[in-house]
Amino acid sequence: MEIIKKRITHYWSHRAEGFAEQRVREFNSGKRERWLKEFHRYLPEKKPLRILDVGTGTGFFSFLLAAEGHQTTGIDLTADMILQAEKTAALLSLQAEFIQMDAENPDFPSESFDAIVTRNLTWTLPHIAKAYREWHRLLVPDGVLINFDADYCTAAEAEEEIELPENHAHKLVPEYLHAENDAITEELSAYQQPRPQWDVQLLVEAGFEQIAVDMGVYKRIYAEIDEFYNPVPIFTIAAYK
Repeated sequence: MEIIKKRITHYWSHRAEGFAEQRVREFNSGKRERWLKEFHRYLPEKKPLRILDVGTGTGFFSFLLAAEGHQTTGIDLTADMILQAEKTAALLSLQAEFIQMDAENPDFPSESFDAIVTRNLTWTLPHIAKAYREWHRLLVPDGVLINFDADYCTAAEAEEEIELPENHAHKLVPEYLHAENDAITEELSAYQQPRPQWDVQLLVEAGFEQIAVDMGVYKRIYAEIDEFYNPVPIFTIAAYK
C-alpha cells in the first residue's frame, strides 16, 4: 500500500468510533430525507438496485439506500470503519454487506452494479483517473455514478471562517489529528487539479457519456450550521455509463 493511503487509513482508524456515532445521529435526523432527495434525482426508479457504496466509512449511504429497499455493498480501505459499519448495521437492523477494499482496485466482476455512490472520498485518491475507469467497468450499461465531494485541497481554509458549534465533529478531533489531516491534505493537493472541472475531464476519458454537475447541493443539504455541517461547499457529479 502506498504511504499516503497508509496515512489516511491510520487517521480514520482513530476517528472511526466517534464518526460512526455521528453518522447514526445523522441517519436519524432530517438530513436523511435531504440526502434521499438528492439520490432520487439520479437513481433509476426500479427496485431493488444493486448499489456499491465506495469509501463507505461507517456505512451511512449504504444504510440510507438499504432502508429504501436496495441491495447495498459498502467498501472502505480502513478496517476499523468496516467494523463500525457492521456494528451499526446490527444497531439499525438493516441488511448491507461491508468489505475492506481499495476504492482504486475494486475486486468485483464487470457490470456488477446498477449504481455507485460515494461521499467525500475521491479527493483522497492518489489515482482518481484509475478509480473512475474501474467504477465505469463495474457499472451496467446506463448505470450511474453519484459522487458527492468538494475541492478540499484548495478550500480547507473555509472552515476557519465559520464558527462551528461545540458538538461539531471537527471541534472534538484532537489537535494531533487536525495536524495530520492538514499534512495529508497538503500532500494530496500535489495530485489534483481544480474540481469538479478536472473530474468531468477524467470521467469522459474513463468512458462516461452523460455527466451532470450540481453546485447547489451544498445549500440544500447544509442549510443550517449544526453538528453535521460541512464548512467546505460540496458538489454532486452524476455520470452515466
